[in-house]
Amino acid sequence: MHVVNIHEAKTHLSRLLEIVERGEEVVIARAGQPVARLAAYHPPRRRIAPPGSMKGLDWQMADDFDAPVDELFSCLQDGSR
Repeated sequence: MHVVNIHEAKTHLSRLLEIVERGEEVVIARAGQPVARLAAYHPPRRRIAPPGSMKGLDWQMADDFDAPVDELFSCLQDGSR
């Protein structure tokens, strides 16, 4: 891990990015105190299934899936009315 001050980070950003691309981390410090960490970017894994991804799979939806739920908000009502 490399520790550099802010001035050096601004001056040598390209060199620091090369270090990060090699898999190392760089800590940027102000007056010797760590302020930020420069690390490689890893895109997040896609967690949302794309449209149509369940095509061909065996699944069922209840016939009354869209029926109104009258008591849904009854727990939020106070008894003073």
